[in-house]
Amino acid sequence: MQRLAFKMKLNPGQEEAYTKRHKELWPELKLLLKESGVSEYSIFLDEETHTLFAFQKLSGDASSQDLAENHIVKKWWAYMADLMETNPDNSPVFLTLKEVFYME
Repeated sequence: MQRLAFKMKLNPGQEEAYTKRHKELWPELKLLLKESGVSEYSIFLDEETHTLFAFQKLSGDASSQDLAENHIVKKWWAYMADLMETNPDNSPVFLTLKEVFYME
């Protein structure tokens, strides 16, 4: 099982909308993630810096960030683009984090 962590940036004042949209995660997106090998996916917010910290457990080599060509993912990115820092294609600007400690 592979673990992946990355961070993204939420626009100030968008915490409530971001949280609400994720509580209402589209069933087809959840299914796509699970079928792609994402068994766990958590996102945490540092309210002071508006930094989102994401963590995924992966059964394969791909992560949610590798689904960029999927129409469901593109639609989700467009839906979320007004809430966070994004690239020109609406994908979230993210930085993969290096694991330095893990306790099983």
